[in-house]
Amino acid sequence: MILSVDLLCAGYKDLAVLRDVSFDVKQGEVHCLLGRNGAGKSTAMKAIMGLIPVTSGRVLLNSNDLVDTPASLRGKQGLGYVPQGRRLFADLTVAENLEIGLLTRPSPRSARDAALDLFPRLRERLAQRAATLSGGEQQMLAIARALCTEPDVLLMDEPTEGLQPSMIDAIRVVIRRLRDSGTAIVLIEQRLETVLRLADRVTFLENGRTRETVSVSDLKGKPDLTKQYLGV
Repeated sequence: MILSVDLLCAGYKDLAVLRDVSFDVKQGEVHCLLGRNGAGKSTAMKAIMGLIPVTSGRVLLNSNDLVDTPASLRGKQGLGYVPQGRRLFADLTVAENLEIGLLTRPSPRSARDAALDLFPRLRERLAQRAATLSGGEQQMLAIARALCTEPDVLLMDEPTEGLQPSMIDAIRVVIRRLRDSGTAIVLIEQRLETVLRLADRVTFLENGRTRETVSVSDLKGKPDLTKQYLGV
């Protein structure tokens, strides 16, 4: 397993959110975290990235425990992160946002070219300020910036949220291409259709705890699971 989250407990100040969350991710796998709003999905990603305090448990990347590694160094270790809401540097250009990604690990210039090959529209907007891009283009830039770190594991928190169907399809294609190239992806996605089309395995979270991990083929045959954990 390229990433293993083992009995992870974390939260915000005195508020415990995650309680013994465990799952693992294989190389070249899309692993989805599913659960109702407030289940702890985004908190799990922030804990993996070191953005919130972990009170116990382990985050193993290529067998190295990152729990005591500062968030600023986890990108160098091979973690990429596309946060919910994109979090771009709005006043910087597309090219400057990508440059920040290159400096994170640091990565060769070819990493930027590879990211732009996935999102050719961004090539036409390298000199454009990020704030002036459409919502879909901003999401493309957020993903491309993360890919500039050449991550072993890419964490993506609702990358298709609020996008029009054509943009959703484009991002789905990119996720498939990344998976096929060997990148491991941890994905939070509210659209069950997207999960069924992209994911290899799914871990259900409920009230900050891991409940079940199943393959997508099993999930398709057990609609009661989605009703139980998603209410659909």
